[in-house]
Amino acid sequence: MSKRLSNEQIISAPPSIWDIGRLQLADYVELTKPRVTTLVLITTVVGFYLGSRGPMNLRLLLHTLTGTALTAGAAAVLNQFLERATDKMMRRTENRPLPARRLEPSSALIFGIILSAAGLAYLAYLVNVLACFLALAVLASYLFVYTPLKQKTSLCTLVGAFPGATPPLIGWAAATGELSLKAWSLFFILFLWQFPHFLAIAWMYREDYERGGFRMLPLEDRDGFVTGQQILIYTMALIPISLLPSALGLTGLVYVSGALLLGSLFVFYGFRVAQSRTTGDARKLLKASVVYLPLLLVLMVVDKA
Repeated sequence: MSKRLSNEQIISAPPSIWDIGRLQLADYVELTKPRVTTLVLITTVVGFYLGSRGPMNLRLLLHTLTGTALTAGAAAVLNQFLERATDKMMRRTENRPLPARRLEPSSALIFGIILSAAGLAYLAYLVNVLACFLALAVLASYLFVYTPLKQKTSLCTLVGAFPGATPPLIGWAAATGELSLKAWSLFFILFLWQFPHFLAIAWMYREDYERGGFRMLPLEDRDGFVTGQQILIYTMALIPISLLPSALGLTGLVYVSGALLLGSLFVFYGFRVAQSRTTGDARKLLKASVVYLPLLLVLMVVDKA
């Protein structure tokens, strides 16, 4: 008569090749930072749409988004390859695929190089050379200027704002083959928006950044006074800069009204951080920043002149 096995005697089946492959695929996708890449693609679409004369060329837009997604993903992968040691020191990044040792650094490096080459080649051959050049500038400045500066000076935020503001220029260049002052107005909006956004993050995670050896402003400004003042200055500067598209004839009065309202609310949250300098208010500012930008972009699209 057979005996029933106890729970301790039951040996779980080893993971299948399919399960292992699925988990590794998820890690490779995670390396590309899908949420950041999605924001890059949204701003690229806005630049493409606002730059288009007449109906959008949907086929060209698809090619633009494909090439941009590949290069944006490559930037994220290679950045994590370069920062894998410091990522391991910080709680907010220690579970990423490389510091958690779920993927080998050499695999990530090869993956990033392949994405870079594919994205740049795709933009050069199926979009245009200007869009490819802008993507290359983003990739190079992000990896070889911004990334090493993060451990040397708090000015890294200023440097990092340049590649972060370039995606709408890629979209505009793809649609028109050139860059006008109207296109640069989109760049300046994203450029300024990044400062309160990233300073809020740096203030929230200042202890984590210190563990990783990063030289963020809040680590040099222990009481947060300068950080708060800079946040307030940049949110206030966004109001007139956000009106540039209408001043240049790119958008209409509906956009102006919405931009003023959104800008005023953004300044309110910036003022609260400057006044209280608490992590809670920094978190509210961060949330406000991720609401402000998409709504502003929607207004641009809806009220295109």
